[in-house]
Amino acid sequence: MNDEGATLRKTSILADLDLRLATPLMVHTVFVHMAVMFGRVATSYRAVEIDLSVVWVGAMSAAFAILPAILAVPVGRFIDRGHDSLSVWLGSGMGVLAGLAYCFLPPSGPTLMLATAFLGVGQLGCMAGHQTIAARAAKGLRGRDAIFGYHMVAIAAGQGLAPLVIAWLSGAARLPPTQTLFYWGLAIALVALAVGFAMTPAPDARANATRGSTGLKELMSVPGLMAYVLASVITITGLDVIVVYLPLLGVERGIGAGAIGMLMTLRAVSSMAARLVYVPLIDLLGRMPLTYATMLSPAVAFALIAAPIPFWAMVPAVIVCGIGLGVSATLTLSGVVAVAPPNARATAISLRLTGNRAGLVVIPFLAGLLASATGVGGVFLVVAAGLAASTGGVWAGRKRSDFAG
Repeated sequence: MNDEGATLRKTSILADLDLRLATPLMVHTVFVHMAVMFGRVATSYRAVEIDLSVVWVGAMSAAFAILPAILAVPVGRFIDRGHDSLSVWLGSGMGVLAGLAYCFLPPSGPTLMLATAFLGVGQLGCMAGHQTIAARAAKGLRGRDAIFGYHMVAIAAGQGLAPLVIAWLSGAARLPPTQTLFYWGLAIALVALAVGFAMTPAPDARANATRGSTGLKELMSVPGLMAYVLASVITITGLDVIVVYLPLLGVERGIGAGAIGMLMTLRAVSSMAARLVYVPLIDLLGRMPLTYATMLSPAVAFALIAAPIPFWAMVPAVIVCGIGLGVSATLTLSGVVAVAPPNARATAISLRLTGNRAGLVVIPFLAGLLASATGVGGVFLVVAAGLAASTGGVWAGRKRSDFAG
């Protein structure tokens, strides 16, 4: 009996997933995020090649982020009408269009901005569709936790593989062969489009297309939902702050670029490792205690990084940030899906995506203003305070919601 119980525990996570849907979802996620990384990195280098000003680079970044933020809720409504697979197919097609524009339109500021806008909208369609399909591929709450964890690992894998390939293609050159990078990005986008067709619509998609939907105001008033959305925003922003501001903190404190690079690698590896085992962590600690712990622990770690601590003390602090944010970002996504009404699940996911895009612009900007007065450490204090406040919001929302953790 003990051996049988151990076998069941080992296989239970996969038993909670529809692998015919989950497998192409994970493969597609990797290729989509590889294609996006190729496009964005090559665009930055192409801008240098053709002597574009920093204003154009900023405009291209805005085109990638702002248009998807505006379209996110309408896309969520579209998916809630039973079109999650169609959203992935269309998003993949937009990625191919972006690749074609990058490869074959004359290089200029407007054409690069147009292609980048296509890329951003395509990523939105894929990500919103992915997360809804993930919920559909899961059998029960535990399966949903597992598939969202694997999905986040697949995103990280795509974002990590692309720079490795780019480095291999670039060699020791100061500027990589941008046209080659664009061709690679187009090829990867075409593979993603082909894999996307393996994600078939739900059997009841036609019925979903005609059923009523929850209004946006009504959705935002669902107990606990906005607390999870805001917590998701601050956890994703925390990950981005490490990428953007840790090098600046190193410069301020006289820490070498190699040492800072090691810290960032430790953060990424610890996040991926934590996501791989976080379902057993839920089984061990419970959903809500794990949520609180993985939001409060990086809050403390961010506050420590903001303090003038020695480099050796920054190592465990960054690892705690990686583990905590890696798990809490996944748990808050699972919380959004669990709390949202079934007929507005994709709209809730899209609200989260909108908040993430806005948070990546607004929070670092406000933190940057603070840093001008307090130094770079002030940015880390802002994130620490945000994580602590978000933990309280999730706790308060949990008390009012029916989500049983």
